[in-house]
Formats: sequence, structure tokens, C-alpha cells
Amino acid sequence: MMPDRAPPECPMRALPPKPPARAEKTTLLNYIRLFRQDILSAQPAKLYRAKMAEFRTPFFRSYLVNEPALIDLVLKDRPDDFPKSDRVREGLAPLLGNSVFVTNGTVWKRQRRIIDPAFEGGRIKETFPAMREAAEAAVQRIGEGVLEVEAASSHAAADVIFRTLFSIPIEHEIAAQVFQEFRAYQRAQPILNIAAFLPLPRWLPRFHRGEVKRTAKAIRGLITQLTAARAEAIKAGTAPRDLATKIMQATDPETGERFDTEEMVDQVAIFFLAGHETSASALAWAFYMLALYPDVQERVAAEATAVLGESPTFSEVSKLKFTRDVFRETLRLYPPVPMMVRQNKKPERFRNRDVKPGGQVVLSPWHVQRHERLWSNPDGFDPDRWSTDEGRSSARDAYFPFSAGSRVCPGAGFAMVEGPLLLGMLARAFRFERVEGREPQPVAHLTVRAKDGIWLKVSRR
Repeated sequence: MMPDRAPPECPMRALPPKPPARAEKTTLLNYIRLFRQDILSAQPAKLYRAKMAEFRTPFFRSYLVNEPALIDLVLKDRPDDFPKSDRVREGLAPLLGNSVFVTNGTVWKRQRRIIDPAFEGGRIKETFPAMREAAEAAVQRIGEGVLEVEAASSHAAADVIFRTLFSIPIEHEIAAQVFQEFRAYQRAQPILNIAAFLPLPRWLPRFHRGEVKRTAKAIRGLITQLTAARAEAIKAGTAPRDLATKIMQATDPETGERFDTEEMVDQVAIFFLAGHETSASALAWAFYMLALYPDVQERVAAEATAVLGESPTFSEVSKLKFTRDVFRETLRLYPPVPMMVRQNKKPERFRNRDVKPGGQVVLSPWHVQRHERLWSNPDGFDPDRWSTDEGRSSARDAYFPFSAGSRVCPGAGFAMVEGPLLLGMLARAFRFERVEGREPQPVAHLTVRAKDGIWLKVSRR
């Protein structure tokens, strides 16, 4: 186990908020109840030390794997033997349909062959002007006073998605409707529904909440309008060269096929969920880290002032080295997707334990990235660790906020431009301060958010 150490410039630095752990022993019904409320506080504290843990139910067994070699086995070495679990798909099916986030096998491989080229490095540079416009709009839009910054982060991240995907700002009528419906969907959607715990036949209803079905249908209907309009513009030769056009015109290099409208709606739904919800989560926690550690905030503001022009360029963002490390460290402590679930197709043996086919293999960035055996000062916020050999070594073994291997998030590079850009531009323009008595409590729903929001005092510099 690595020794704990505090960041050298501030030895008494307070720890960022962390969910309380449940009691070591509990009943299955209580665990399900806790899990549906918040998957983080439903887990015992020993998972931050364990290399592996097994959980048994009458219907399935799950294995939380924290050992780097086993994580690599599942994600990098043999991903085809560990497809995504259908249990996670159950809860998200009304919104995501047959999107790349939930598919497996040949369907997933075909989808990635079409999607991946749109997110290659050179393509990100092409979308950067739209990303910058969204950041500039956020600087103008955000007010002063005591503000709930998760809402502001969601607004900014959604604006980035709409501008880069469809060349429309968040103020566009349909974009605004999607944004509002998605906020309602977030409040209604549990991380897992009852069908994720019980082995229901396919012909039985899936017990989705009425509000989940209503908002998912509304979101998909609005996205269908945008997608159909873009298809017409492509036919007419008037479509802008944004991400939607690139993906809709892309062909599978093996079959020559393109996405039809229904498939494109599925993909746009996950782009919005992954690209907006996860970025918003990470940004909101990053702003809280700036407020919690004023010395870090001043370093970020000074760096942004020094390297970013009035209207930043793509090349200037690469100079935000410390700001990028602040964003990385925030992703370490608050990975937007806290757990990933796979299932093994054939018999396995993990740490001298038999894992029968169909076992639920849980990979938890939340626990691995705070693991006491894998990180020094695991619960501390230390962006300077990323410039040390020890920190980089830990990151190679135990850092995967965007997943890893063939199923790594296709938008990971996009997010690592968007996050530092927004963080730097907003820290340059505003000062963020804590509000006494309003410390956020992390909970996991669709992503890691604060139970009652993140409230900060915001003032212009």
C-alpha cells in the first residue's frame, strides 16, 4: 500500500466530499433500496481496499474487480468475452434504444466503425470553433451571486453538444426543448430499474416509470426532427460540416452502409447523454474544487490569462497544462460514470474464484481511482500528482474515467479539449467561493452529481 501524502504546498488541505459508506452487512432488499437511491453510498468502505469482492443474489452474482491486471483483461485483452451487461441496458432502453453505448458484438463494431472517424484528432480541431462559441456564450450568460453551478455546467455542456453536433445554439427552439426534457428525464430515471435485478422474460413489461417513458419519447421525437431536417439538408447540399453531417454521411468501411434515421436517433441520444451529462458532472465538480482550494483556482486563472487569447485558438488549449491536470484530478475523484458492468460469456477464474458464465463483472472507476493500494493520498485533491512519476504510474494502472480498450469513449479526446477550455475561460472571468453550510454530497444517478446541487458564490474578476 502506498503511504498517504498531502500536496506539498498545503499540508492541511481539507478532503473533498465523499459519500458515506453503508454498514458491512445488510439484507438484499435493503441493498436494492440503497442501490436505487445512490450506488455510491450503497457500498461498504472495504471496497476502497479490496482487490475483488463478490455479491450474491438469488438471481445472479456480481464481482467487483479492482485489480489492474483483471481490469485490463476485461477491457483490453479479451473484451469480446466480456460484453456489456443487459442489466444496465434495461434501465436506459427507453432513451438510448440500440445505441453504441448498449450494443455488443457485430452490431457494436459496425456502429463504432461509422462513428469513430468523426472524433479523430483532426476532426476535433474542425469542431473547436463551435466549442469556443459555447464557452464564450457561457462567460456572457453566467451571472453573479449565489448560483447552483451544476445547472450552469449543464447549460454550457448542452450548448457545446448542440453547436458541435447540429450547428445550433442552446437557445434554438428544439435544442431548448431537448435540454428541458432531459432535465426532467434525469430526475425520473433511476440508475437501474427492477428489471435489472430480476430475470424477467422478454415479453413482460420492464416497469419503467411513467415519467421516464414520457420524457424519453419526447427527447427522441425532438432528436428525430433534427435528424430528419439534417438528412434533407444533406440531400440538398446545404448541410453544415458539423458532427451530425459527418456521421450521417459516414459509411461502414466494410459494408458501405450508413446509419438510417432510427439508428442516427439512437446515436444522437447517447451523444447527448454522454457528451452533455458527463461533461456537466465533471465541470461542476471542477468548479467546486476551485472554490475549495483557492490557491488552485488562482493558478488556473493565471494560466488561462497567460496562454489564452481573447478568442482562444485550438493550439492555445494545449498550453493549459495545469488546468488540464485539475480537470484530470477532478475526473479521478468524481468520474461521471462511476461503475461499468460487463458479463462473462464463458467460465473464468478471478483471484482463485470461479466465475460462472453470466456473472456480472463490475469495474468501478469510483473505487479504483480512490483505491488505497493504488494511489497516494487517494481521497485528496492534488492536481500536481499528474506531473510526478508516482502519479503517472498510478494513472497507468488505475485511471479509466472514459473506460479503456476497444470500448473507450469515442468522445474522450473531445471531452479533454472541452473541459480545460471551459474551466480555463470561466476561471479567468469569474471567482468561485464556497457557501457556508452548503457542502455538496456526491450521489450517483445517471452520473455522479451532488444530492442538492453545488452552490457557489460567483463574482466577476
